[in-house]
Amino acid sequence: MDLPLHAIPVPFRMQPGLLRLGPKARILTPLDPASALAGEKRAVADAGLSRWCTTDLDPELPVYAIGRRAAAEGLTGSEDEMARLEDAFEDDFALIDTATGDLKWMSVCTPSHWAPEEKLGLHFTQLHAPVADNHAILAATKGLMALIGRGDLWERHVWTLSPSPRYDQHPYRQPRAAWPEPTDTAALLAAAYLRAERQCFFPVPQAATLAIFTIRVMIEPLKTTVQRPHWAHRLSGSLASMSPAVLAYKGLDRVRDRLVQALRSYF
Repeated sequence: MDLPLHAIPVPFRMQPGLLRLGPKARILTPLDPASALAGEKRAVADAGLSRWCTTDLDPELPVYAIGRRAAAEGLTGSEDEMARLEDAFEDDFALIDTATGDLKWMSVCTPSHWAPEEKLGLHFTQLHAPVADNHAILAATKGLMALIGRGDLWERHVWTLSPSPRYDQHPYRQPRAAWPEPTDTAALLAAAYLRAERQCFFPVPQAATLAIFTIRVMIEPLKTTVQRPHWAHRLSGSLASMSPAVLAYKGLDRVRDRLVQALRSYF
């Protein structure tokens, strides 16, 4: 799991949490064609359900920008291979116009309980309206758009616990999995997964107000995570401090206490 421990805040809070990266930072992650993630992304792309674009944007512009970023990071491949984003990268992608705050384009195969086709064209504040405890994020919208529009590279992480190992959790393709009712700690941990996203922003060359937003979904069995006691400690503290609204938003309201108890048995 490529997730820094500090990305799990204690106490938990919903916030933008952007970290500026250096110009040579690695943002994109090549996709292993034999991985479970590759199989899920390919299924969505083959069904024609991965790409979405507003009518006022050239859909090749973000593809070109991603290809330029891949070349800058030393990732090899032909132009055609780089254009097949769903087969080339672990990351999903979106394009935001930082001048207007609008979402203009997406290549998304592995959403976390949201439907990309319903988000196209929405403003940043509308995109985050369903998020629990979103006050800090919404209040920071103007400043965030200004930062992202400056042309720097930015990174943030989000995480949750899930009873499903699937990467694609589109609400219509994959209804939210129910947590089981195990009677012991081992069974609960066996059913749980740490699901995290590394999210980055980078500029579109020759388009001053446009920025690419990347989403890399990572999944690890929780029983693997807790073998590192400091991770179990951090996760339990963050879970224990979540508000009722956040727990409901993440689908953890009925299982939080059992998860905290299970995690605390490992430190």
